[in-house]
Amino acid sequence: MSDSVQNQPCILGCRVPVPAELVTEGLCVVHFLLGAEKACAEMRHETASGRLCPERRAEIEKYVAMSAMKLACLATGSLRIPDETKMRILTTFLTLMILRENLDRVTSKFVPWLRNPLSIKTTAEVAAVT
Repeated sequence: MSDSVQNQPCILGCRVPVPAELVTEGLCVVHFLLGAEKACAEMRHETASGRLCPERRAEIEKYVAMSAMKLACLATGSLRIPDETKMRILTTFLTLMILRENLDRVTSKFVPWLRNPLSIKTTAEVAAVT
């Protein structure tokens, strides 16, 4: 338990210590995972609307990166984690990855094609020109 801040409560009623990796959030592992899952669900709905400004997109990208880094630190740190919690960490990683893919997919819909498919010439057309 030396890796935990034992005097810092997670939330009212939770007696699980806050690990050192999550001191800035002030949450235990399970409550951090629940919060991240909820935030991802809300952001997925936001990205699905297709009305993201570049600033909000950058905020979501930063959230995904920071949350993934915290999860990696938790998973690979010295804190002993039960198998069930390890599965929840992996599930949250997957949720973050899906959110990032959705964000990229929505953004790519608005990026014009680099090439016009009609301008692509076949090998026979190229040979006829030369």
